[in-house]
Amino acid sequence: MHDIETIYKEYFQTVYKYLICLTHNEDIAEELTQETFYKAIQKINTFKNNCKISIWLCQIAKNLWYDELKKNKKIKDISEDEYFSIQIMTDFEDKIISEENRKILYQRIRNLNEQTRKVIYLRIIGDLSFKEIGSILGKTENWARTTFYRGKEKLREEKDDDK
Repeated sequence: MHDIETIYKEYFQTVYKYLICLTHNEDIAEELTQETFYKAIQKINTFKNNCKISIWLCQIAKNLWYDELKKNKKIKDISEDEYFSIQIMTDFEDKIISEENRKILYQRIRNLNEQTRKVIYLRIIGDLSFKEIGSILGKTENWARTTFYRGKEKLREEKDDDK
């Protein structure tokens, strides 16, 4: 369980500054920051720890900003350049979240035993078949398949333990 008061104190400025960048308006940013934390309180049980909490909060903030634009029909008044900037920011955020998830995955893979780590790397990075992995490591195809499956299960367990 997450302590929302601690989260609020720790991330208020981050969310507020992010919204300033999006809205270019201190009043709107302040209001949306408050709404962001209100939504976070409602949805805290859905946070899965698969990214940093600051990224999760900024996603909520961004969605609230988009909702605000649509609700007030300001989206039609936005110039093409501004819309393009919003789209670039969205793509950038998605990339950050994806990179964050990838970093967490590789950190967890590093904690596996050496043989399992090799099998997982060969499978997900090398995109090799289990037969090829078995051959490379001097084992059977079935051994590679079983080792991969057990490693994947171990990674799932670690992910569930983080919740």
